[in-house]
Amino acid sequence: MRDTISGLAQAAGVGVETVRYYQRRGLLPKPARPPGEVRRYGETDVKRLKFIRSAQAAGFTLSEIGELIALDASDDRARARELAQSRVAAIDGKIAELREARDALAGLASDCASKKKGPCPILRAFDPK
Repeated sequence: MRDTISGLAQAAGVGVETVRYYQRRGLLPKPARPPGEVRRYGETDVKRLKFIRSAQAAGFTLSEIGELIALDASDDRARARELAQSRVAAIDGKIAELREARDALAGLASDCASKKKGPCPILRAFDPK
């Protein structure tokens, strides 16, 4: 154990309140505090915090991250794979949604460039009427 909570937060690139939130959610253990001293965190805590952040960046919810942490201890690869495949499916859905939005916007931009008179198709598309 070496770092205070602020050192832990800084090492992982998050705020102190983020660390506390993850502790309240049970994702990050809270080390014992010796009488008259501050809690100390070690490299294992930094790794756990970075794991949480990386998993969040991949789109996992905090509940799923908690499950992944528990699965690490049990070595349940089938469930970990199932969670990952679920995330892949969700990302694929989001990609399809973004492609559709991109195509619609590209079409509006093309219409805008080709039609020199009348209201702008882009502005008209977003007008709530």
